[in-house]
Amino acid sequence: MTVERIEKIFLGLTAAMLLVFLGALFYSAFGMGMHLPDRAGEILPSEVRNTPPFDDPGVREVGDNQYEVVLIGAAWSFTPREIRVPAGAEVTFIATTTDVIHGVHVEGTRVNFMLIPGQIAKVTSTFREPGEHLMICHEYCGAGHHLMYGRVIVE
Repeated sequence: MTVERIEKIFLGLTAAMLLVFLGALFYSAFGMGMHLPDRAGEILPSEVRNTPPFDDPGVREVGDNQYEVVLIGAAWSFTPREIRVPAGAEVTFIATTTDVIHGVHVEGTRVNFMLIPGQIAKVTSTFREPGEHLMICHEYCGAGHHLMYGRVIVE
């Protein structure tokens, strides 16, 4: 086998891999509906607890089978720590942080987003099955990182 033949095989494999990866990206974005969370606005981290809706964090029913969760991440806890929603409800998380970068991951679901100081994140999901899901911070945020967790209870 010549060097030119080996190079052609290598280039062909590289092009095929790029096409496979691009196809996987399009499938996850359009076929499975995965996308980046919406950036719903900006907020001064020092004013989070004095600015609506973050001045009253918690779960609210906003429509027929639609709920809004206003969530604040701060060293080293989530407020509220426990979120209760009915099965099949559409839940919109509106979240931010008061200090450093945190992450929100709800185990067993597709809910996974970042909390960045100065930004408001907005993510919508539907919890179809009843159960309890652990909500953890997936971004190292300091010495008490392992204590930053909560629960999403689907009833």
